[in-house]
Amino acid sequence: MQNSDQHRLLSALCHGSIFFSSLIVAIGIPIAILLINDTPVIKENAKEAINFHINLYLYAILVGILTVSVVGIPIAIVLGIALAIASFVMPIIAIVYSLDNRDRSYRYPFIWRLL
Repeated sequence: MQNSDQHRLLSALCHGSIFFSSLIVAIGIPIAILLINDTPVIKENAKEAINFHINLYLYAILVGILTVSVVGIPIAIVLGIALAIASFVMPIIAIVYSLDNRDRSYRYPFIWRLL
C-alpha cells in the first residue's frame, strides 16, 4: 500500500469509527491511531474524531437532562433529532473529505476541541 493511500485510509477510519456499535471500539480506534501513527495529518484527523465522539456524548447527556424536565421535552426532542442527524451525516462528510484531501485534516463544525 502506498503512503498516500495509507494516509487516506487511516484518516477515513478515524472518522468512520463512529459507526461501530461498541462505545469502546468506536472511540478506541482513533485513540489507537493517534498513539501509533506519527503523521501530522493523521494525528489531527484522529484528534478531531475523538473530539467529535466526546462532543456527541456530552450533547447526548444534555438531551437526557433536558428530557427529565417537563419544560425541556420539546427542546430535547428537537435537539435529539438534530443530534441523530449530525452523528450520521457529519462523519460521512469527514470520510469523503479525508479520502479526497490527504494533506489536510477535516475540522468538524460546532464542536469543542478538548484535545
